[in-house]
Amino acid sequence: MCTLMTESTLPHNDYGDDVHVLETSEKTIYLVGTAHISKESVDLVEKIIACEKPDAVCIELDDKRYKVLTEKKRWQSLDLKEVIRNKQLSTLMINMLMASYQKKLGSQLGISPGAELLAAAEAARAKDIPIFLCDRDVRITLRRAWKSTSFFRKGYLFTALLGAMFDRTEVSEEKLSELRKKDVLAELMDEMGDSLPDVKRVLIDERDIYLAEKIRHTPGQRIVAVVGAGHVSGIIDQLPRDNSGTMQEISTIPPVSRGIKIIGWLIPAIIIGSLITIGFQKGASVAGANLLYWILANGIPSAIGALLALAHPFTTIGAFAAAPITSLTPVIGAGYVTAFIQVLARPPLVAEFETVADDMTHFSRWWTNKLLRVFLVFILTGMGSAIGTYVGGYEIVTNLLG
Repeated sequence: MCTLMTESTLPHNDYGDDVHVLETSEKTIYLVGTAHISKESVDLVEKIIACEKPDAVCIELDDKRYKVLTEKKRWQSLDLKEVIRNKQLSTLMINMLMASYQKKLGSQLGISPGAELLAAAEAARAKDIPIFLCDRDVRITLRRAWKSTSFFRKGYLFTALLGAMFDRTEVSEEKLSELRKKDVLAELMDEMGDSLPDVKRVLIDERDIYLAEKIRHTPGQRIVAVVGAGHVSGIIDQLPRDNSGTMQEISTIPPVSRGIKIIGWLIPAIIIGSLITIGFQKGASVAGANLLYWILANGIPSAIGALLALAHPFTTIGAFAAAPITSLTPVIGAGYVTAFIQVLARPPLVAEFETVADDMTHFSRWWTNKLLRVFLVFILTGMGSAIGTYVGGYEIVTNLLG
């Protein structure tokens, strides 16, 4: 059972309210709650590691995020075509939006997001203290959040993040002081908790369980665990509990529900079945006219989306050709096809990956940064195809019943 130690029990516990000292029968855990954009948090983690000389340092990072912080040339190893093949482009985009939001606030505070996590790793490494990355794989976290969110709430999440990106309101000194003491993304999730409870559950609550379990099983008797302040109360609550039985569940991406699969195949089945029925009832010429309407209804809006994104001409042609076909299968959407073509035709430069966090906060740069233009192509052609599916499907079913 974990209990909160008193300051009198540990004479070195003069670190302030951001450090919670917990003990079990086997371990003493220094749980450090930080803000990911706070210089004070950097100083705190360096101080506590130097003073306590723990057996291990546990950090709220996974392998991917750790490499992002430590490898300057990390973008050179990112295969964007593979991201698209694995249908992870939306996950990458949301990840970058959240990172950009943090960086924007961090620039006003004069510090890079995640600096305190990197400082913890460097302080531990300097003293030959083992480092343990205790957070869940960010790709699993984001994909679980995405899959658990309804279509309309996905739109709300995306627009909320975009709104935060383009908000030019200067943060007041009072607000800056408050942000220095908080986990910014946790605060954002708390603000959207009522509207996006499933997102908050995945990004905060599940990770509280995951982090607590990893910290509890970190080797050593004296552990320093550095986590965002938004996770502290949840970790303290979960540490006394044995959550080993839930780790498998929250560490995997949930499969698409059977109902969604049925709906995904039902729409193309209705369209194709309607065209065949029209052919039998009203003749091949009428069926052909409806098929042409379907092609134009899907192809034109998707191509317009590509044009609005200032896509490569090959991408625009691909949008027109792909949309009528991809709309008849739930396996892949027009957005992924056109994004892949855009990457082949105009691949983003490494420098554009490095500046994407800043470019995201400027509306016009979404068209000048080639990576952001891939995102625009993905979004706008997919929206065009969705509109075309509704318009074309409505026309065909109406002609069948009329």
